[in-house]
Amino acid sequence: MSQQIELNGVVADHQYGQRLDQTLAEMFPDYSRSRIKTWIQQEQVRLDGDVVSKPREKVLPGQQVLVNAELEDEVRFEPEAMELDIVYEDDDIMVINKPAGLVVHPGAGTPDGTLLNALLYHCPSIVEVPRAGIVHRLDKDTTGLMVVAKTVPAQTHLVAALQAREITREYEAVAIGHMTAGGTVDANIGRHPTQRIQMAVTPAGKPAVTHYRVMEKFRAHTRLRLRLETGRTHQIRVHMAYLKHPLVGDPVYGGRLKPPRSASPELLEFLRGFKRQALHAVMLRLEHPITGEVMEWHAPVPDDMIALVEVLRADTKANPDDLVWI
Repeated sequence: MSQQIELNGVVADHQYGQRLDQTLAEMFPDYSRSRIKTWIQQEQVRLDGDVVSKPREKVLPGQQVLVNAELEDEVRFEPEAMELDIVYEDDDIMVINKPAGLVVHPGAGTPDGTLLNALLYHCPSIVEVPRAGIVHRLDKDTTGLMVVAKTVPAQTHLVAALQAREITREYEAVAIGHMTAGGTVDANIGRHPTQRIQMAVTPAGKPAVTHYRVMEKFRAHTRLRLRLETGRTHQIRVHMAYLKHPLVGDPVYGGRLKPPRSASPELLEFLRGFKRQALHAVMLRLEHPITGEVMEWHAPVPDDMIALVEVLRADTKANPDDLVWI
């Protein structure tokens, strides 16, 4: 099902020389910029009566805008009663502490049992928001904080804030290898040239920037705090593997097990049994999309990562003169 909509407006003086998609996003804030861009490319937008098809088209004050577009209904998914760890909620947004094993959005092989299904049950009106308000994702086995928009205007503002790099997301992780200092990875990320389900650092990819600092050093591992400047798929996992320090337990980018020499049987067993990437979204800070208030949330590190750190800390304490530099 779909519905036909008609939108009218006039380009304002302050919008002189702006891109058409930017102008329309300002004029019609109930619709996302990506949706508006699609309408332009599908020739559903007119300027002073002339059809335009390029989102980059520059506008002039006083131009008449007419949008005749077909608003496709979102694919409908079923609500499911699932427990959610809601850190914060108001009329416009929710902040959720996602557990390991929870897929964010239905896809091939995972038609239900996802965060999206749970959101539809918890907040039925969110069905009117594209992607049930999901504006950014965490991988299935990454834990921690996510913000969800409950209304279309909130989603539009949050997406714009993400694109403008105005939302701060920090993570804790445990990486393989002994890292001596923090730094920044500025390396484009795109699809792996041969392994299509994987991402990789590639010149043809999209810009990706990750900042990291060392929190604690172990014999053959390092505990890190990381901050995303961009939000590419698998970004932290790919960037750390690119540095030759993949995350502990990462089933895709982790490579072979690399325990410290003379590792105890307990440590070996623990590392072999840690089956997810040791990555947790620990802090989220943003301006509320409606009120403009700066808000910040923290999520405690989950038990499995606490146990991992304790095991590595005990191993290091038992072998203080035996640091392995990788």
